[in-house]
Amino acid sequence: MVHLTINGKPVEVEEGTTILQAARKINIDIPTLCFLKDINEIGDCRICVVEVEGKRGFATACIQKVEEGMVVKTNSPAVIEARRVVLDLIISNHDRECLTCTRNGNCELQKLAEEFNITQIEYAGSRNRHEIDDLSPAIVRDFNKCILCRRCVSTCNKIQGVGAIDCTERGFDSCISTYGNKSLNDVNCTFCGQCIEACPVGALKEKDSTNEVWRKLRDEDTVVIVQTAPAVRVALGEEFGMEIGTNVKGKMVTALKRLGFDKVFDTNTGADFTIVEEGNEFLERLKNGGKLPMITSCSPGWVRYMEMNYPEVIPNLSTCKSPHQMFGALIKTYYAEKENIDPSKIFVVSVMPCIAKKFERTRDGMKSAGYDDVDAVITTRELARMIKQAHIDFVNLEDSEFDAPMGEATGAGAIFGTTGGVMEAALRTVQEKLTGNHFEKLEYEQIRGMEGIKRAKVDMNGTEVKVVVASGLKNAQTIMEEIKSGKADYQFVEIMACPGGCIMGGGQPIRTSKERANIDIKGKRASALYSIDEKSTIRKSHENPVLQKIYKEYLGEPGGHRAHELLHTSYVKRDKYKF
Repeated sequence: MVHLTINGKPVEVEEGTTILQAARKINIDIPTLCFLKDINEIGDCRICVVEVEGKRGFATACIQKVEEGMVVKTNSPAVIEARRVVLDLIISNHDRECLTCTRNGNCELQKLAEEFNITQIEYAGSRNRHEIDDLSPAIVRDFNKCILCRRCVSTCNKIQGVGAIDCTERGFDSCISTYGNKSLNDVNCTFCGQCIEACPVGALKEKDSTNEVWRKLRDEDTVVIVQTAPAVRVALGEEFGMEIGTNVKGKMVTALKRLGFDKVFDTNTGADFTIVEEGNEFLERLKNGGKLPMITSCSPGWVRYMEMNYPEVIPNLSTCKSPHQMFGALIKTYYAEKENIDPSKIFVVSVMPCIAKKFERTRDGMKSAGYDDVDAVITTRELARMIKQAHIDFVNLEDSEFDAPMGEATGAGAIFGTTGGVMEAALRTVQEKLTGNHFEKLEYEQIRGMEGIKRAKVDMNGTEVKVVVASGLKNAQTIMEEIKSGKADYQFVEIMACPGGCIMGGGQPIRTSKERANIDIKGKRASALYSIDEKSTIRKSHENPVLQKIYKEYLGEPGGHRAHELLHTSYVKRDKYKF
């Protein structure tokens, strides 16, 4: 243990602790900008500088380790002036069009400028100007707003292991760019959006689709149908100041109806179809010597990563579409026929926690009815902006239910939004189908939790099924290398591109670096989804009565010709460039 004093307060911490960590232990706040706990701890921005008695110059609190007897001042006049100068210099080369920035009001640089009373730029000089990269269907990159904090680079490299971006050039010409300064659309970017979640400013954002949705809502000749993913309902409330992990399903449905959507459906229903189809596909492979391990295909960021980096495992990937794509296909076929609506007049909007879904909907094989299965994807953040634009008092809304006949879903569909949820939902169905027995115990604790990789063995009446769950693309790489080398003998693999699963998707509410360091955001959102499952009357996908009716009336058997035509797809090898 090391003893030191910070602003006159004694504190005892373990050896190896940084000054920043020690200060936070006694509720002393030191501002940061480039710091992101366990991801980007490089001390580049210099906003966290402090004075250490007996040492010349300033120490950088996020990387400086504590020493016995150290005396630290975090808010002396010299420290405050040093931070203000650094902040002024950062802002001097920053695009300051805050009013038109998507991060206005939720920008860490903007907050610091307010706190340090930056009302004019003292060190104004030359400014770099860069073209905006908006060629991809998912991410817009505006380096004019970049502050070179490198949080996005560290996330892409250390957490996702993708390496699509890095710092190029030197000195004043330094910038965050791609291989050959290509568009993100033309390199090995997976569109997971974790860089957006890491960015403290508006240099990275999702490609906005709200204007297109507003246009369709105004068109009286268009039937606009919206579906919402499970992870959205446990995060949307955060955009309106509600507690992290609050389930706002009822308010969300009410808000969507007030926005003018003709029907509001639950993507959890689509998740139930995915489980039935995926479970059937797995059993077919298991019984008939098919390609194993079978790997889930719900996460489009993971699918794109696999197509670029591990094309040799394409035969292992389930051919199932993701839940929202399946549901879109059913809306434009089964539902359109039942309601006697011309599918060309239906416009399906998916509200997703994931920006890679914007790319996914444009893939080949996503036009089962001859039209796009899904016409627009908006993120949780985009939906929040639409609600605010319509001046809807979200917090005080009454609750509403999803519309019939496509709004009924199971608890299994709800847990799709968290790592391990797809696997658990699938096992509930597979175990009953394989053994012919009814199971009351539905929780698979061994694959729950936020660990990046979780392995388990499931005994199904003498048939041992080995499964593994991975979230985050760097962890996916570990599993892929195990499979390639022959060291693994899994039968079933679940992979999600985002660490923690969809609850931490690139389209979810953005939390500050301090919140990410001090709050278990993953745990709170995941707990809310498991709570929905526990309270559900039906908790197995294959017992969903809406699903059973559609198979009986329209699809036939799971995995049959019509089901395969509407609910399955294919994959291709993709080229890539990387640093």
